[in-house]
Amino acid sequence: MGFYIYLALGFLGGIPAGMGMGGGTVTIPLLLIVGGVGQKIAQSANLFAFLPMSLPALRVHAKNGLLRKEGILWIVLPALAFSALGAFLAHALPGDVLRRAFGAFLVVLSVFQLRGVFTSGKAAKNS
Repeated sequence: MGFYIYLALGFLGGIPAGMGMGGGTVTIPLLLIVGGVGQKIAQSANLFAFLPMSLPALRVHAKNGLLRKEGILWIVLPALAFSALGAFLAHALPGDVLRRAFGAFLVVLSVFQLRGVFTSGKAAKNS
């Protein structure tokens, strides 16, 4: 039975990820709350699932002309360095600290998303 639950959670998290809507923000809470796995396992599973999805997504975006190549090294190199740093930090921190930090991240993200909804609604009314 556990396999089917994890398979369903993979589908539920994979759909928004495939659409470019941040599947990790869905996958990690699903694995924690429904799947009952630890924070480090949930984050690892999310990162591992990202790898095979990223190359086809990149190919589709490039085919549709949605990639800008100017200044790409100034984005990629710091992203690689800070990703490695984040991985070492996540390994060193206890799961409880990671869970709280991820929860705080989701709260901040939600505030920004809600603010965007209300400010875009005001702009539409004024035009």
